[in-house]
Amino acid sequence: MFKKLAPSILDVDFTCLEKELKTLESGGADLIHLDIMDGNFVPNISFGPKIVESIKSKTSLPLEVHLMVEKPEKHIKPFIDAGGDIIIVHYETSKHLDRLIQTINEADVKSGIALNPATPLNVIEYLTNKIDLLLLMTVNPGFGGQKFIPEMFSKIEKARKIIDNQKKSISLEVDGGINFDNISKVIGAGAEIIVVGQIISKSANPEMTIREIKNILK
Repeated sequence: MFKKLAPSILDVDFTCLEKELKTLESGGADLIHLDIMDGNFVPNISFGPKIVESIKSKTSLPLEVHLMVEKPEKHIKPFIDAGGDIIIVHYETSKHLDRLIQTINEADVKSGIALNPATPLNVIEYLTNKIDLLLLMTVNPGFGGQKFIPEMFSKIEKARKIIDNQKKSISLEVDGGINFDNISKVIGAGAEIIVVGQIISKSANPEMTIREIKNILK
């Protein structure tokens, strides 16, 4: 099972965005994780489609757009048009999640569902045959630098079993509080894609840090 690294750019220096993106590429990142926050579903605010469009023009890496927003149905098309290759919506934000996933799939981009720490896995029972990715939040979303919630290890293991029993190929992604102390255990629990933020962005040598993470993933 090939493991991938998806650095979050939430805490990078946006005044040097192109340079930051090149560092991620040269270090060996597999895709870029874009945290889209509206100040409603989560307390923080990040950036919108225009920034994503700019990022798309500066990197060849796939972009996964993680919509931490209320009423995601209003945001799906603008972020697809901006260049999002994977659109991830939160289960907790929609009463009509099946319709949202269908909208994403019809746009010929990959679809994903994100679950907050307290959201049980059984809520996706009737959607696993329609999505390409399941994202488990291992912190409560909205801010970088939070500590990994230990109870999430068993949730990752259970999600791995559910996915392995599906006919459709689904990537299992984990986001929140991942660092050098727990990354091996996260992978061991069954994660395929690892989202990492501050241990890269706050590193004295981000490129080297990415290479170290990639070595662990191998």
